[in-house]
Amino acid sequence: MKFEIIIIGSGLGGLQCAYILAKQGRKVCVLEKEKHPGGCMQSYRRKGIALDTGLHYVGGLAPGNALYPIFKYMNLMNLPWQHLDAEGFDRVMIGEKNFAYAEGLDAFVDTLAKDFPSERAGLQQYADIMREIGKHLHDAILPRDEVNFFNTSLFGKSAYEFLNQTFHDPLLRNVLCGSSLKMELDKETLPLYTFAQGNNSFIESSWRLKGDGSMLVESLVRDIRSMGGEVICNSGVEELIEKDGQLVAARTVNGELYEADWFISDTHPTVTVDLVKESTRIRKVYRRRIHSLSNTYGMYTVSLIIKPNTLKYFNWNQYIYKKPNVWTYYREDGPVSGILVCCRVPEDGSPYTRYVDIVTPMLWDEVAQWNNTTVGHRGDEYVAFKERKANECITLAETFIPGLRHMIEGHFSSTPLTYRDYTATPEGSAYGVRKDWHSPMMTLLTPKTPIPNLLLTGQSLTIHGLLGVSMTSLFTCAEILGKETVYAITKTE
Repeated sequence: MKFEIIIIGSGLGGLQCAYILAKQGRKVCVLEKEKHPGGCMQSYRRKGIALDTGLHYVGGLAPGNALYPIFKYMNLMNLPWQHLDAEGFDRVMIGEKNFAYAEGLDAFVDTLAKDFPSERAGLQQYADIMREIGKHLHDAILPRDEVNFFNTSLFGKSAYEFLNQTFHDPLLRNVLCGSSLKMELDKETLPLYTFAQGNNSFIESSWRLKGDGSMLVESLVRDIRSMGGEVICNSGVEELIEKDGQLVAARTVNGELYEADWFISDTHPTVTVDLVKESTRIRKVYRRRIHSLSNTYGMYTVSLIIKPNTLKYFNWNQYIYKKPNVWTYYREDGPVSGILVCCRVPEDGSPYTRYVDIVTPMLWDEVAQWNNTTVGHRGDEYVAFKERKANECITLAETFIPGLRHMIEGHFSSTPLTYRDYTATPEGSAYGVRKDWHSPMMTLLTPKTPIPNLLLTGQSLTIHGLLGVSMTSLFTCAEILGKETVYAITKTE
């Protein structure tokens, strides 16, 4: 079968690239190894309720915000989005004190300055950095000098050092990082740009779907097909075939050959280079570089189905930490001591939710002993391990929701092993390749590869998170369509 563009993987980045290219009249085919498209955006059903695997909330969807024009262009603003509480869309509980993140940078500063009045100048400095990043985010598609863009001072600065130099109160430093489960807080590596950009879009405005993440996936897939594109599941790619320095075909596990002029990989970069088994373009030094990149940690998620009419819906995300050790708690021994709690918007108009997710970081070392197992065949010890983690998460969540344990009708959990097996991400990494402020040029990948017609996309490139993946999709498509064409997407009204 011959197409103009083959896309490997149907995660958000792959589907967004397919949407943009199909809308521009290109003949596109997405090949997905699983039964359903979506990657970490897909959902699964238990007890009649659709449970999410990765999507919890989204930042920057109001008109004028960074993600709005992209989602508008992709027909995703028609989905039922719920605007989270502007006075405290994120709330961070450390010990027994709760602190609110207000929507809008000015309100964000004013709200936290009430609790930390002597730190207003530092809060304003941090807000100014976020404002500048948000203002110029889309301009990155048209950089005058690509190298200079990827090597800006903010990518080459430590987030941890910035916070220590800017804020005197250690509690405030923890509060400012308390909602950052949307990235890996690694004090040795995290760039200031990644930290500030990752928080800014949510401060612009925060939203969650009135429903599960598959609504977003289904919308993209439906539109891709309506524009003449194809999305084919149960078609994992096992080899990318090179001839005369160009890719010519993708071979799937079922023996099908898909020929194309361009190939885009939405899989992890190490998985991508391993698919190119014989190449005159991909040298050993490039393979070693890609394989040497460190990955961010994974996540443990326990999804709770709540008994009817027992837990009222709360229109914010609640972060809970036992102690002010937000940068290190996930590396320390002992029970789970930091979590995110968020709940599903009632779809029937009831004031009560039926579904709550609790999320906490999980290092690969915790599950490495089951490395050679597969989903559903990991043994009783693994089941007991997951159950212990679920109980620890629920116990901590009860400091915010007293009696939560007695409201639960059923619970289901996943670990980095789950994500590894379903998304082919090494070690089940939640955010792909770890960015390092010491060496931004080594850890910030561009869409280009040594093979001229093989491009990368997804969160392992420049920026992770939903906005980061959306921006990266634009970078990738710009290599095919041209930067001016893609830049116009960011001006969608």
